[in-house]
Amino acid sequence: MDYKETLNLPRTAFPMKANLVRREPEIIQRWEEEDLYGKVRERAKGREKYILHDGPPYANGHIHMGTALNKILKDFIVKSKFMAGQDSTYVPGWDCHGLPIEHEVEKTLGEEKGRLTKAEIRRLCRDYASRFVQIQREEFKRLGVLGTWSSPYLTMDPKYQATIVREFGRFVDGGYLYRGKKPVYWCPTCRTALAEAEVEYGPHRTPSIYVKFPMVSDLSTRFPALKGKEVSVLIWTTTPWTLPANLAIAFHPDHDYAAVESDGEVFILAHRLVAPVMEILGLKDYRVLATFLGRDLEGLKCHHPFLERESVLILAEYVTLDTGTGCVHIAPGHGEEDYESGLKYGLDIYAPVDDQGRFTSEVEFFAGQFVFEANPAINAKLREVGALLHEEEVEHSYPHCWRCKNPVIFRSTKQWFISIDHRDLRSRLLDWIGKVQWIPQWGKDRIYNMVAARPDWCISRQRAWGVPIVVFYCTNCGEPLLDRKVVEHVAELFERQGADIWFERPPEELLPPGTKCPNCGAETFRKEEDILDVWFDSGVSWAAVLEQRMELQFPADLYLEGTDQHRGWFHSSLITSVANRGAPPYRAVLTHGFVVDGQGRKMSKSAGNVISPFEITERYGAELLRLWAAAEDYRDDIRISGEILDRLVEAYRRIRNTWRFMLGNLYDFDPREGLPYRELQEIDRWILHRFMVLVKRVREAYEAFTFHTIYHSVHNFCVVDLSALYLDILKERLYVSPPTSPKRRSSQTALYLILKGMVRLMAPILSFTAEEAWSHLPKEEGDPESVHLASFPEVEEALMDGGLEERWSRLLEVREQVTKALEGARQRKEIGHSLDARVSIRAPGELIAFLRTFGEELREIFIVSQVELQEVPQGVLQVHVAKAKGKKCARCWVYHEEVGRSEEHPEICPRCLEVISGFS
Repeated sequence: MDYKETLNLPRTAFPMKANLVRREPEIIQRWEEEDLYGKVRERAKGREKYILHDGPPYANGHIHMGTALNKILKDFIVKSKFMAGQDSTYVPGWDCHGLPIEHEVEKTLGEEKGRLTKAEIRRLCRDYASRFVQIQREEFKRLGVLGTWSSPYLTMDPKYQATIVREFGRFVDGGYLYRGKKPVYWCPTCRTALAEAEVEYGPHRTPSIYVKFPMVSDLSTRFPALKGKEVSVLIWTTTPWTLPANLAIAFHPDHDYAAVESDGEVFILAHRLVAPVMEILGLKDYRVLATFLGRDLEGLKCHHPFLERESVLILAEYVTLDTGTGCVHIAPGHGEEDYESGLKYGLDIYAPVDDQGRFTSEVEFFAGQFVFEANPAINAKLREVGALLHEEEVEHSYPHCWRCKNPVIFRSTKQWFISIDHRDLRSRLLDWIGKVQWIPQWGKDRIYNMVAARPDWCISRQRAWGVPIVVFYCTNCGEPLLDRKVVEHVAELFERQGADIWFERPPEELLPPGTKCPNCGAETFRKEEDILDVWFDSGVSWAAVLEQRMELQFPADLYLEGTDQHRGWFHSSLITSVANRGAPPYRAVLTHGFVVDGQGRKMSKSAGNVISPFEITERYGAELLRLWAAAEDYRDDIRISGEILDRLVEAYRRIRNTWRFMLGNLYDFDPREGLPYRELQEIDRWILHRFMVLVKRVREAYEAFTFHTIYHSVHNFCVVDLSALYLDILKERLYVSPPTSPKRRSSQTALYLILKGMVRLMAPILSFTAEEAWSHLPKEEGDPESVHLASFPEVEEALMDGGLEERWSRLLEVREQVTKALEGARQRKEIGHSLDARVSIRAPGELIAFLRTFGEELREIFIVSQVELQEVPQGVLQVHVAKAKGKKCARCWVYHEEVGRSEEHPEICPRCLEVISGFS
């Protein structure tokens, strides 16, 4: 007789080889054909809402590891909230306007772009954005992300554009909007103003120069020691190109300054900096003629080094003594602090630089030169007139355009601004920041400090592709027409016909009939040419999406983006919402770090360390990307490398094979035949307790968004609690016992409850594998066809048994000693398999009595053929291993002294003989 045929060996169609690359697209196709997400939405009706609002990715290219990570993390949360019993609709969106798209279109146009109208360029930009919305949509779906992909929100949709204009109108109505000439970040390459969020800092090499400004005012009336002396104020700068715009020099009112003589010249600089500056200038023979406070110089004048212009000496608290001379060159048109000082002292906000970053015709000597390229020429001029005392090149952190990556300049131009201090807005923003939950907590301090120090919001952009700033100017008096009713009229037109009509129609077709200038009564107007900052577009998504979709709600429960969005989307959304609704658009904000390589380096093409999400999905499947997103602590920068992925492949295999083993042993199990808890074997009750501990930990981790806790907990449970312990012990009873025996059904009951629960727990993370395993799992009445329609397992207190946990912890300590002894015997070649062994345990009576309570199961728990317990009066636990008595049963492999006594089946033990009698 072939005894193998009488064993209950595992059977399952759930394959060992995942073949995710082929199987995942099949699952996605099935989800779409069966409208899985529609069923999710239907099942969620009536539940309490939990809304994660999607921050729109930019529709200008394929997704990368950062956007893949972001969408996967969002998917974890949305799915887990649904499975926890909430209504968690996910509406994806795209940011469709702005410079990057316009740049890409212009690159394809070449010289032709100069012959196209703004309306024609906008149509090409719309086509470009639409194409990448479709591309990215498919790429995100390939990652297993579920959502309303058929109806996302797009910032270029007419209804969304109308909302942008309406929220702009609220700022107009609230008095926040003003037009002013003040310095803003200006990108000469992109030829547009930039917001703070569009600037990133990086290394930049510039000249570092010390320049003297000869005094015009006679200082000897205040400081007699300077009578008859040739006196100059000494400044230091790393932006020589701003010197043509110099109008003042700033001193700190309370710092000590000195007049220092060397080689017949006198230089004014901070007293504390005299020694280091003299060393830099190479002046060893010098003496201090006079000292005085900065405030003593206010109102005096010196002469510009090479222009026929005076420069006034002013006071400013921001002057520091960290570097330079303590005398700060002021160009009010080229710096925020310079601008503030210019306003205070009534100086011209002078910025003789055009849109391309070139000096205008009014700049003597350097007209038409690009500002950075003019630095050497300016230094040469300073040297020619004897004003340049020292020159060297330095590298320092400098603002760059985050799109073209080129250095930017501060340039004063007329722009539209939102006042951050109007109606006490800044204070309200800071107050609300304290009421929002920031995860991690340091995010609160980061955005708080940004808001506390930020200037007014420059919302003007000098481009074509975006939503226009809906302002008209009277052609008679030039005054802007700022009227919310006019804005609303235009918004209604946009909603019906789109924002392109602003660039296609004359003003009279966009204005309400009978519109007159409130200033002079004229009836003819021209349109503003600038568009809105795209951060305004995405910043009002709460109004365009959360407030307008019935399945959503304002405010959102959660915003989730990368850490750079503290100065981006989180920031603009906060300003627009608090100003226009009196509250933030989010209750909590979760941030993740950036994706870096295995050594923690930023990914870049030049470094050759870029990993594409497509490389991973095409080689391993999207499931590995999802597991990676869960395994790493995303709150810091997230590393990825071939080595990391290889480790995750092994971890995935362990989890999958654990599930496969459990499924294989449930092939003949009907959940209706499961045993009630009180009838389960002790080991099965113990593992159910352990599983409930896992369920509690995992559900708490989902609530806390600590997905790495889920990964490590489930992986360890599969490897340690199940594979290396429980399942190993169970094999004998599962394979050898009669198919319907209470012991086997007890184990199958536990296996079923654990596997069904674990598959649901991991469904938000291992979405494809959980779906596949669910399709092979025995079903109960009412079970949905997809795991993504199911709910998380509950923490059942009835399955929790602290006393059992203590009892088994003690037993497993003994088992650990037995396992060590067995391994030693195996290495000594005394036994092969552990079932070849007879284990003798000698211990004090209390421990022996404890072990005897496990009865015959003790042998199964140790996975040996015989266990002998011997009580000793005192001493420590001793374990001895010897060859098992009797012969090895050909069916169960357990040694028994009665093997061979049956004439009909001389190779098997009495237990197996009884079992196979049912097969005859």
